[in-house]
Amino acid sequence: FQLQASGGGLVPPGGSLRLSCTASFPLDPYAIGWFRQAPGKEREWVSAIKNSLGTTYYSDSVKGRFTISGDNTGNTVHLQMNSLKPEDTAVYVCAAGFPTIPQLPTEYDYWGQGTQVTVSS
Repeated sequence: FQLQASGGGLVPPGGSLRLSCTASFPLDPYAIGWFRQAPGKEREWVSAIKNSLGTTYYSDSVKGRFTISGDNTGNTVHLQMNSLKPEDTAVYVCAAGFPTIPQLPTEYDYWGQGTQVTVSS
């Protein structure tokens, strides 16, 4: 079971990026969570989707700016990030599992490598 996050990069404030979390297994039964960690800070939950239900969750810090969605391949989840701010700068990591509480990293079973997002002018 492998997960790979991709799509990070350097963007100016106000810009957009779309991150992808691609799995080596069908994601439909799983929930996918995105977390981020900035230098010197603790890991922070960003968003999650329960694929089978299509239910989405967002942290207050990204609500209204980020959108999480699955795609037709069944093994990829995207995180569309708009109106990016410097405080969004972090390594973004995706995880898969069956969380009762999607915000808790301990609820996830599989973790991917991260992708760096840098928001700077």
